[in-house]
Amino acid sequence: MADRFPEDMAEDRDLDELAVATIRTLAIDAVQKANSGHPGMPLGVAPMAHVLWTRHLKFDPADPGWPDRDRFVLSGGHGSMLLYALLHLAGFGLSIEELEDFRQWGSRTPGHPERGLTPGVETTTGPLGAGFSNAVGMAIAEAFLAATFNRPGHTLVDHFTYGIVTDGDLMEGVAAEAASLAGHLKLGRLIFLYDDNRISIEGATGLTFTEDVGLRFEAYGWQVSTVADGNDLGAIDSAISAACAETARPSLIKVRTIIGYGSPNKAATADSHGAPLGVDEVKLTKQALGWPADLFFAVPERVRRQYAGVAAGGAATRARWQDSLIAYRRAYPDLARQWDEAQVGRLPEGWKDCLPVFTAGEKVATRAASGRVLNALAGIVPTLMGGSADLAPSNNTYLHGLGDFQAGERAGRNLHFGVREHAMGGILNGLACHGGIFPFGGTFFVFTDYMRPAIRLAALSGLPVVYVLTHDSIALGEDGPTHQPIEHLASLRAMPGLTVIRPSDAAETVVAWQVALERREGPTALILTRQNLPVLDRTALAPAEGLLRGAYVLKDAPDGDPAVIVIATGSEVEIALRAEGMLMGRGVAARVVAMPSWELFEAQDAAYKDAVLPARIRARVSMEAGSSFGWERYVGEDGAIIGIDRFGASAPAAVLYEKFGFTAENLLARALTVLGLEP
Repeated sequence: MADRFPEDMAEDRDLDELAVATIRTLAIDAVQKANSGHPGMPLGVAPMAHVLWTRHLKFDPADPGWPDRDRFVLSGGHGSMLLYALLHLAGFGLSIEELEDFRQWGSRTPGHPERGLTPGVETTTGPLGAGFSNAVGMAIAEAFLAATFNRPGHTLVDHFTYGIVTDGDLMEGVAAEAASLAGHLKLGRLIFLYDDNRISIEGATGLTFTEDVGLRFEAYGWQVSTVADGNDLGAIDSAISAACAETARPSLIKVRTIIGYGSPNKAATADSHGAPLGVDEVKLTKQALGWPADLFFAVPERVRRQYAGVAAGGAATRARWQDSLIAYRRAYPDLARQWDEAQVGRLPEGWKDCLPVFTAGEKVATRAASGRVLNALAGIVPTLMGGSADLAPSNNTYLHGLGDFQAGERAGRNLHFGVREHAMGGILNGLACHGGIFPFGGTFFVFTDYMRPAIRLAALSGLPVVYVLTHDSIALGEDGPTHQPIEHLASLRAMPGLTVIRPSDAAETVVAWQVALERREGPTALILTRQNLPVLDRTALAPAEGLLRGAYVLKDAPDGDPAVIVIATGSEVEIALRAEGMLMGRGVAARVVAMPSWELFEAQDAAYKDAVLPARIRARVSMEAGSSFGWERYVGEDGAIIGIDRFGASAPAAVLYEKFGFTAENLLARALTVLGLEP
């Protein structure tokens, strides 16, 4: 139960200083009660956070999703109690009781902020550097949407992206990648407050902090300013105002802070970073902050009124924005419809009518088919936006005729990420978190190794990001094992919340894009070929729409009672069909099952799954040009798996497929073996 703050004590103090002390004590009380957490960061950065939230940040807690709110990203998510204290004070519906439940089962105050769980949390942070890259994506979204929808006298998009970033964030490579791109793009509405405390978990070693972070960011093209005293509220306020006035460069404000500020025995040491201060030290810290030592989770009424006033101001600003939206609808009804659709992630009516149709027998790489689908969609989905990690010509991710997003062209739809896979993933997440964008990004499948942390956070956060991952197997050929994915399909399939789709031809690729764009609850990875594949004859085979259910009977035994089931994905489906013909020549009835997506198949009911893979048919063979890991669930104890469990080699694709056994002849032999017949 929270204690009541003695109001006579509150009246004698400067209101802002009292509010800062409130944030600090809420944080250390919650960490101590949980006996877990990070008190040092909130103690150090509370002043800059308070100034930002009360004097600059535009928000309305009554509508946390208001499109024109400023975005705030706590990149150092370990300092989550700072954010929870602010959300509580600002009126986002986070109660004192929930602060008391910090880090407990079922609470809305987890150890690191989670988007979708706690109102007011813009993005899931904790893995250092991730939030920083997300903020770059949010700033890109703001600039693009402003250029796309704002009209003279009608401004729908006019906000900033703010964040607090730590030493640890800026040591991570993803932050360097994202900062470099942000400087190149001149994202002037991106402002970060840097918690410059010169302490990491291992302490001030004298090695970690020899770098001049400010000079590095100036080299990236950022405006850099310094606040020498992290408790100087006026200097912080002035620095933020100056950053807002700088429209041609993103801004980094170095605020010299003391980790664990106020703690007599742990301030300025790593001891306050990731562990409770301890009961006695909490009391001593409160005394040092001019706070009654025996009060817990106390909030002075003066502070509540201050934050209520800020919230009221935000509500008035939002009301004016709502009025402007009404006027915008009258002036620009078509744009307003597009705006509304983009805000809720709804595709325009009749969007499927634009999708390309491929002719049976023509040979098309699924990456090329994807490019045709993407460009067709871009013509009618005005906020479909993305790019590639410097591989657009290979990934087929360039939107022709729709411009490049650059410093001088904010309405361009193509993002040039450069060779920055991790930052690309984080920025895509930021685009999705911001809202109003259908984001996609492409690279070679093997290079998901660089961006896996961002893919994982997209899955954890339920973000509708589409990954266009090409060169999907050893069939990419002569580039050799450094570029040939082996374990990657198994790795991504192991990730909760991610849907992985490996289509078998151009027709399935069209349906895969339908799934990806309609899926709003999480990311989708499209795994696509470099090499040409024949477009399957759907007059003799099942429709490509079978992909919607993850796996389907592509071709069945004449009587529907096969002796063996052959399961394949991607480019191996065509091989499976040839093997089926060879089995028929041996008098063996076979069923060919295309299984482009395990996740979609597992979402089907038991009756459908048994209809595709009847339990009574135990003779099964799978073929996929990737790791065999996991295929046991579908072939069972009596089946066989044709996969590749070693790294590839440098040679033409046809040679590699023959050497590694991805042939109809090998599939025939394995099928006969599981049936107990002579190959």
